[in-house]
Amino acid sequence: MSYDVVIVGGGHNGLVAAALLARAGLRTVLLERLDHTGGAAVSERPFPGVDARLSRYSYLVSLMPHELVRDLGLKLELRSRATASYTPYDGGGLLVETHEGAHTAASFREATGTGTEYDAWRAFYRDAEELALSVAPTLLQPLPTAESIREQVGDGVWNDLVVRPLGEAIERRFASDLVRGVVATDGLIGTYASLDDASLLQNRCFLYHLIGNGSGEWRVPVGGMGAVTDELRRVAEEAGAEIRTGVEVTSVDAGHDGVVVHADDLTVEARWMLSGVAPYVLARLLGDPLPEKPRGSQLKINLLVDRLPRLKSGIDPKVAFAGTFHLGETYAELQQAFEAPSPDLACGELYCHTLTDRSILGPELAASEAQTLTYFGIHWPYDARDADAKERGWRAFAAAIDTYLEEPIESVLARDANGDPCVEVKTPADIESDLAMPGGHIFHGDLAWPWVERLGDTPAERWGVQTGHARVLVCGSGARRGGAVSGIGGHNAAMAVLDHEGRHL
Repeated sequence: MSYDVVIVGGGHNGLVAAALLARAGLRTVLLERLDHTGGAAVSERPFPGVDARLSRYSYLVSLMPHELVRDLGLKLELRSRATASYTPYDGGGLLVETHEGAHTAASFREATGTGTEYDAWRAFYRDAEELALSVAPTLLQPLPTAESIREQVGDGVWNDLVVRPLGEAIERRFASDLVRGVVATDGLIGTYASLDDASLLQNRCFLYHLIGNGSGEWRVPVGGMGAVTDELRRVAEEAGAEIRTGVEVTSVDAGHDGVVVHADDLTVEARWMLSGVAPYVLARLLGDPLPEKPRGSQLKINLLVDRLPRLKSGIDPKVAFAGTFHLGETYAELQQAFEAPSPDLACGELYCHTLTDRSILGPELAASEAQTLTYFGIHWPYDARDADAKERGWRAFAAAIDTYLEEPIESVLARDANGDPCVEVKTPADIESDLAMPGGHIFHGDLAWPWVERLGDTPAERWGVQTGHARVLVCGSGARRGGAVSGIGGHNAAMAVLDHEGRHL
């Protein structure tokens, strides 16, 4: 079988690349190991006999550029959440509205005993927004230089968010341990790092959480993450891309003029190969020396409750759980979780999809008070992978949230058809097994800055998708501007091929 382009891996990035390349007239085939496309961007029914389609691994959308959604013609609705975040503490909670107003300002005064902390908050995020607005327009373009971005934002913002460890700016600009923690969490989601790490990995993670479309808002995909994948597959197939599922690639022979991809019962020749799998997996397929294996550090817990639990603070649960509900994420607790990661320590955040979009529930559930809850725990020890560790992780989460509830979380859990609680726990080892993500690392490896020091010589280098093989490009989260559900990696790999070919969309 011969094609212009073969794409290995049918995650959302692979589907984006397939759609764009097929539209440009290139014969394109996509090979996916599983029996469905989407990778981590899927919706599934994890609880037997329960009609609830949960976004099982990835939940919200921020980084996918509006321009890409428009150009692909995706029929996709992304809704804003009424609440940005809520962080409970003994005797109250810090509420941040999506559109900050008097309630947010009053909440800061009550939580910190001063009005100056909210002023510091607004000043810090004005700086972050300045950097985001400079970077966001470049994500679907060839890589900018670091100097070109620095010139736009100035040395003050650049030093705080790019040059020096993120923790330094947080500690200098905020006095409250609670507020420091809320700011710091965006630098640690899916990333095992200290806030003062010299590698600046936490700074890079922070930037990616704030640059989506210049606003950094994380929105709810109506219909769940599976709706995103379904739309991407639709436009790819309508463009003429051939999609084959249940095909596991076993090896790749890469030459100067093309590639040969070997699967169990299939051999594909193509002039180009795009890899949607992690760089570690790609190296194994190519027979290259293996890089250091990534190690994930997150615990995911999916729940269905008959109704939202009441909180001791007295806040309406529909307000508190509508955004990001921080749990055990003060600045001190974040550092403790990093220094001594343990299944017995709950440090993470919770979110409720169904307060914004009830379409993921069947008619009977949608008419009830039932809600889905998803917990994303950070600094989870990768080696804690057995059933006992998962149970300890669940118990630690339940104990942590019960501290702020009028009633135990277990008292409101829904039951499946077997009478079991609707709780699903996923460790990095589970994610590695389910999705072939090495180490269960949700970004396929450490995130990179979305710029370069020097412009590249080839289209692949200029788009940040190069490998050690001229005809093999990275189109997934392992691309320079990969990570999260964005489609950016797929778009940029497709553009690099088209640039090489002298073609245009």
